[in-house]
Amino acid sequence: MNLLSVQGAGAAYCALLFLLCVIVVHLVKLAKLGYRTRGKRLPPEPPKVEERPEPVYYIVERKKKRARAEYSEPRRIHFK
Repeated sequence: MNLLSVQGAGAAYCALLFLLCVIVVHLVKLAKLGYRTRGKRLPPEPPKVEERPEPVYYIVERKKKRARAEYSEPRRIHFK
């Protein structure tokens, strides 16, 4: 029974060490990124000139009235 608790504590310490390493690596990467971009300045944005956009024209086809169907007299069908 005593051995099981030692194994559990070892697994917990191993998981804690892994999380600590992941956090440290990400902090170092972010620190490098921040240090590299610290000296750079963005150019000032030029003042925006409002332009009127060109109007958009949609081509719409008119609805056509359906031609009235005119049917002839029904024909007889003869089966042979």
